[in-house]
Amino acid sequence: MPLSDITRRIAAAEAAAGRPPGSVTLIAVSKVQPLDRVVAVLEAGHRVFGENYVQEAAAKWPDLRARFGPLAVHMIGPLQTNKARQALDLFEAIHTLDRPSLAGKLARLVQERGHCPELFVQINTGAEPQKAGVLPDGADAFIAAARAMDLPLAGLMCIPPDGEDSRPHFAALADMAARNGLFGLSMGMSGDFEAAIAAGATHVRVGSAIFGARDYAARGAASA
Repeated sequence: MPLSDITRRIAAAEAAAGRPPGSVTLIAVSKVQPLDRVVAVLEAGHRVFGENYVQEAAAKWPDLRARFGPLAVHMIGPLQTNKARQALDLFEAIHTLDRPSLAGKLARLVQERGHCPELFVQINTGAEPQKAGVLPDGADAFIAAARAMDLPLAGLMCIPPDGEDSRPHFAALADMAARNGLFGLSMGMSGDFEAAIAAGATHVRVGSAIFGARDYAARGAASA
């Protein structure tokens, strides 16, 4: 599906929800995508992208920034604590602040460097044991602890359980953000971003609907 179709659908969802045009940021999720597909989206004028892997982002985006000028790359995958320093150099936003050890490491680095990307706390709204994220009943305490470290939180992020209706999870995340005075809501992907916009999403993460299916086998072979 062309980028223009996705942006039209976002605009329609904003209008249907009574929200101002441009109130939702589209993050084009370029992880594990061939370079030619990413370049095509850049040439179409898009400038906000999402990556899951620090190593992949480091190999891809410095050259693309030099070629295309200012753009924003968001970290939307799990961030290892030992890669936090590199992540601060690569990303304009990190959507996966999910544990005290990472918060502490980021806080020390931010104090050292004097700048910080936008930070979103990842909430495991489905309490799935295999998934990263702060559990809902610990969210308020985690947010308070991160703020006590002087981390500038922008909002919350969630990935609803696969196969479930996303809307209750979006509503729960919006309620959690509101009671904590947070305004950023990173939620909604290719299959449900319109429902996320209706629930207040400020950032939607759309990959396959823009770029096509990912070839993880090719990535594995390339990195082997």
